[in-house]
Amino acid sequence: MEDNWQLVYSSPYIYQVEMVQAVLIDFEIKSVVINKQDSSYHFGEVELYVEQDNVLRARQIINREGL
Repeated sequence: MEDNWQLVYSSPYIYQVEMVQAVLIDFEIKSVVINKQDSSYHFGEVELYVEQDNVLRARQIINREGL
């Protein structure tokens, strides 16, 4: 992944990350989901990244929405 993307949210549950991503899309913030879970046993984290220019705004939205 390029250097201008930064982690803003992670969870062991993909549905939670996808819900946060949907909220960010509503605010017109591009994001990328990286699934780092083991494919057989489903342990590990699913991570959500946004471009560096949108990190502060994305974190404010996540905190304000209680996600």
